[in-house]
Amino acid sequence: MSIVKSFSVGNGDMFYIVHNTDSFTTIDCCMTDENRESIMDEIIRASKGKDIKRFISTHPDDDHFRGIEYYDERTSIINFYCVENDATKVDESESFKKYRELRDGTHAYYVRKGCTRKWLNQKSDERKGAGLHFLWPDVENADYQAELEQAKAGKSPNNISLIVQYNCGSKFLWFGDIEADFLEKVKDSIDFEQVDVVFAPHHGRKSGKIPKEILDILNPQIVIIGEAKSKDLNYYSDYNTITQNSAGDIIFECVEGKIHIYVSNSNYRVDYLRDEGKETYENYIGSLAQR
Repeated sequence: MSIVKSFSVGNGDMFYIVHNTDSFTTIDCCMTDENRESIMDEIIRASKGKDIKRFISTHPDDDHFRGIEYYDERTSIINFYCVENDATKVDESESFKKYRELRDGTHAYYVRKGCTRKWLNQKSDERKGAGLHFLWPDVENADYQAELEQAKAGKSPNNISLIVQYNCGSKFLWFGDIEADFLEKVKDSIDFEQVDVVFAPHHGRKSGKIPKEILDILNPQIVIIGEAKSKDLNYYSDYNTITQNSAGDIIFECVEGKIHIYVSNSNYRVDYLRDEGKETYENYIGSLAQR
């Protein structure tokens, strides 16, 4: 069994994966003084007993690393995955300073399209791989290199976001904050495949709308729409969705052939999931069959 959790943190992203191997992964963080203690208490509980713990930073933007200094204080980050970059900020927050320290430190691993690493996506005699595969960036791509230069100059780092897929039988896909026009430019350089759950880029905003040609390949069973303002969202009307503004925290319990889904809002409902009466967590909303 694997668990994928998407935290409801307002205008930001934070996820963790309890793998069906000896691994635990956090993807991004966005914590405030009000919620950081409870979130980190949960992270520490959920990762207990896992020998391999990693933090994946999709890109260096405040709402994807806010509170990372507290995260590191509570549980030291010793496997930091990010794109290689020299992004700068005019006003450096404490969180950006910690991001920069981790990015430029000895525990950083710079990801790129198709990269392989023991226990990330390669097994050994000691343990299995975690099922994490990076579809992007192609560091030789000219459009991507131009975005790196923009980030170095202190401009938006959205388009240096990595794309990561998690395979545990079911398949999940994260895009960070890649914007629609950039994704349109580089789509032919990315090896997409059918997945079960997609976390919509840029918190589900229209500015991050996934191009139709990509959606046709992904053919997701569910699109998760983030917590941007309602007026800014693209609702992916041709797909089954969960809107985190309404659902709150979302837990995906992945067992053989199925995904059982729970949310923190007890009043949230959808009509496309099968009711199998699960009770592992509170507020079960239904199950999805793996394709």
